[in-house]
Amino acid sequence: MCGVVGIVGFEPANLALYDALTVLQHRGQDAAGIVTLDGDNFRQRKANGLVQDVFEQKHMRRLRGNIGIGHVRYPTAGSSSAAEAQPFYVNSPYGIALAHNGNLTNARELQELCAKVHRHVNTSSDSETLLNVFAWQLTQCSDADRPAPEEIFKAVRGVNSIIKGAYAVVSLIIGVGLVAFRDPRGIRPLVLGSRIGENGRTEYMVASESVALDVAGFKLERDVRPGEAIFITKEGRLHTAICADDPKLTPCIFEYVYFARPDSVMNGVSVYAARVRMGTKLARQIERDYKDLDIDVVIPIPETSCDIAVQIARILGKPYRQGFVKNRYIGRTFIMPGQKQRKKSVRNKLNPIPAEFAGKKVLLVDDSIVRGTTSEQIVDMAHEAGAKAVYFASAAPEIRYPNVYGIDMPTAKELIAYGRTKEEICRQIHADALIYQSLEDLEDAVREENGELTEFETSVFTGHYITPGVDEEYFAYLDQQRSDDAKADKAWNEANEDLEIYNI
Repeated sequence: MCGVVGIVGFEPANLALYDALTVLQHRGQDAAGIVTLDGDNFRQRKANGLVQDVFEQKHMRRLRGNIGIGHVRYPTAGSSSAAEAQPFYVNSPYGIALAHNGNLTNARELQELCAKVHRHVNTSSDSETLLNVFAWQLTQCSDADRPAPEEIFKAVRGVNSIIKGAYAVVSLIIGVGLVAFRDPRGIRPLVLGSRIGENGRTEYMVASESVALDVAGFKLERDVRPGEAIFITKEGRLHTAICADDPKLTPCIFEYVYFARPDSVMNGVSVYAARVRMGTKLARQIERDYKDLDIDVVIPIPETSCDIAVQIARILGKPYRQGFVKNRYIGRTFIMPGQKQRKKSVRNKLNPIPAEFAGKKVLLVDDSIVRGTTSEQIVDMAHEAGAKAVYFASAAPEIRYPNVYGIDMPTAKELIAYGRTKEEICRQIHADALIYQSLEDLEDAVREENGELTEFETSVFTGHYITPGVDEEYFAYLDQQRSDDAKADKAWNEANEDLEIYNI
């Protein structure tokens, strides 16, 4: 999962891009990058690290231009190489920079295609592969000095017909403008906003979440539609077109459970309101099916689950307490590559307040249980703090299957629910009772605000993948690329790359 942003305006875009990436930092903490268009040249800064660390004043001064794109990286494949920080760039045709959120499930075939059409891909990133496919399609569709809107849309249509998976893309073309597009199933989010500039002309912005528009003073106009391309010329003229056959909105439901900020609106749904409704439905289930639990207090595992827990406590008529103090300078443990790092980070990130646990039967509320590492340690901390009993409630159903669309749930064997019953999971995390939200209730909690959301991408719960080509062979490939062991090997190789090159 990553965050992307793009701006076409009539005043310097660097600060607005920086501010937008800062509020999208929750979507990726591994690397950050900005590319601006300064006349006929790109200005670029990207590196590993948080937004505030990557961009110093000297970098911001160099990022001249009124048009630009930005990216924060969450490495699904576990790579922390600075070479794979985005945006990527190719010089032909025209000069194109591109940033991407999602994952291409046919990346291997696309790399072979790029080789056949003499496009060189320098990294293992599927985002660079996507850039080269787009560049190749644009070459096929236009030989003009400046491509017309219909030629750009034809190129995007060609991209959509070739690539598979989930993607939200922002790109810059020198001398042309900004192009953004979303996959035909709308799996990954992308929104469009506008504002009136100081000169009275309309400026445009696209971003992964509406909160990025808010911080930059843009008004949310709408979501980019599934299969839609947005082309904004460097002069500020907006063109749109649907560039896919039979597009259908099937957004990733995990965005609402965990990834998105609560103050964002995605696909016409308030993330905050959706989480409150998750709490309502989970509370009703507890009232109906777990009457024997004598709950003394409801405690969230901060921060995503706080809104859910407040609603559960209200409906159950139980006290709501903040039983854990969170170290806000530790990153999100779920998106940290490697099991050892996640285990270490949980203890560094959360510390219990013993008075809220001592002698009490505690209901802990979390958004989900993925590997179980975090949940087990938190339950143990609650017991150590003196809890008489620890019940655990998850706002999401059992996660039993890998995610292939850009979330780091890569191998089934690393998921605690894979091949285990609820009772076995409960014992594994040392809880006295375990409550999962039903998939039906989760879907209803999200769609209540937008009846047009008839279907969601829920493969991690059901094992049903909505794009073609996701089979056992692909899962075997993922195991080789994305397991914790593979990530550790890759990290070791990257750390020792210079030593090998220089034979030290």
